[in-house]
Amino acid sequence: MSLCLVQSRALVGLQAEAVTVEVHLANGLPSFTLVGLADTEVKESRERVRSALLTCGLEFPHNKKITVNLAPADLPKDSGRFDLPIALGILAASGQVDGAALAGYEFAGELSLSGGLRPVRGALAISLALQAGAVQTRLVLPPGSAEEAALVPGAQVYRAVHLLDVVGQFVRGDAPSPAQGWTRLQATPPPYEPAYPDLADVKGQLAAKRALEVAAAGGHSVLLSGPPGAGKSMLAHRFAGLLPAMTVQEALESAAVASLGGQFSLAQWSVRPTLAPHHSASAVALVGGGSPPRPGEISLAHHGVLFLDELPEFPRAALEALREPLETGHITIARAARRASFPARFQFVGACNACPCGNLGSAQACRCTPDQVARYQGKLSGPLLDRIDLHIEVPALPTDELLQAPAGEPSARVRARCVEARERAMQRQGKANSALQGEEIDQHAGLAVPARKFLRAAAGRLGWSARSTHRVLKVARTIADLAGSAPVDVVHVAEAVQYRRTVAASGRSQPRS
Repeated sequence: MSLCLVQSRALVGLQAEAVTVEVHLANGLPSFTLVGLADTEVKESRERVRSALLTCGLEFPHNKKITVNLAPADLPKDSGRFDLPIALGILAASGQVDGAALAGYEFAGELSLSGGLRPVRGALAISLALQAGAVQTRLVLPPGSAEEAALVPGAQVYRAVHLLDVVGQFVRGDAPSPAQGWTRLQATPPPYEPAYPDLADVKGQLAAKRALEVAAAGGHSVLLSGPPGAGKSMLAHRFAGLLPAMTVQEALESAAVASLGGQFSLAQWSVRPTLAPHHSASAVALVGGGSPPRPGEISLAHHGVLFLDELPEFPRAALEALREPLETGHITIARAARRASFPARFQFVGACNACPCGNLGSAQACRCTPDQVARYQGKLSGPLLDRIDLHIEVPALPTDELLQAPAGEPSARVRARCVEARERAMQRQGKANSALQGEEIDQHAGLAVPARKFLRAAAGRLGWSARSTHRVLKVARTIADLAGSAPVDVVHVAEAVQYRRTVAASGRSQPRS
């Protein structure tokens, strides 16, 4: 036939939109035209496909007018993922392979000039989107991409190493002979055991460790403040090791975002990511963007930890862009032509000093003026601080205590307590305490009468907003879960109130209003 249709997929955010590759051969002035809102990378496939077909000893219809349409026409297409379906479409339209046999398959893969198949970005995201949409199809992918896509339970994934491996499955006439590079992959997650830095490496800082335990148990955000070298970064990089093990669905979602960003490897399976972008990162780098939109750091940290060190040094626009994701757990990037949504349910850990030189409140003399201190602390807006659940001071550790202190409690022991507390919350309400909203807070808080009076008095004296009061209440609920208590008592609320702090100009932590 002179017309052939081959199915593929294009990524828009985490959505895998169906793309039909229509190839038509006609008599006329020889040409190779590619239409359908194709990016530069896609248009360059004309040269890759031509060279790959000729190198493999296949016939390229030089004497025909070749028209390739990527439908729908208004959907942006990028990357070299359409090389393989375009090549198969040309072969089917010219009668070299059986076009009817291609039905029920979807293809993606970049071709080298020798016909070898190279991995494509977002294979796991495509497979996960197909599962979510209950789409029954067989995916043919290059090595590397196929292993990613096969992680999704129930996925039908075939790995092809070379273009000839694919052609051999769909040749006309006799039954195709098995190709060495063509393999059906089973959806079996790799048996990797996540490894994280151990909290026992951090000496002292019992108050900060307790706060991290509360944050891990309830899914709360944390702000660590203190002088340089106090251990804020060490604590933050060990925080992921306190979180419960990832479920299969969480691991798939996290890996799908990493695959979309081209950063996933099988060694990262079920490992909670810890993203620590430099303070020079822009708002677009944090929340995502570009054309087509790509995930930012907050999405790559999905089901993991986003650690922002030197928090006041980040651009203000970048910090303010975190406000909505901290509340909703997702980010929507709107452009004139299209919108893309990415998940962003991360646990936030920020670290900052009390002043630009960092010595305010420590044993060393501070050389900053009061105006410099005020400007530095003013870089963190009230609405952003209001969305951070725990504000913890990390003081400098005396040398004698640092050298003589024994190893701290290992992460495994702390994680066990966090898992028990998280399970209590899941059995009670089906979600972490930090995710409670609206009526759910009143329904599941379980405030005892004395604790309610205490919280009311504290909120009135400190001038808390409604958001601050609710966040303290959710933290108190987590502390009660760690203690194995069904009601939230005064002692739990009192500890939660102590975590509602921020750096003050005096260099010591004060309750914030």
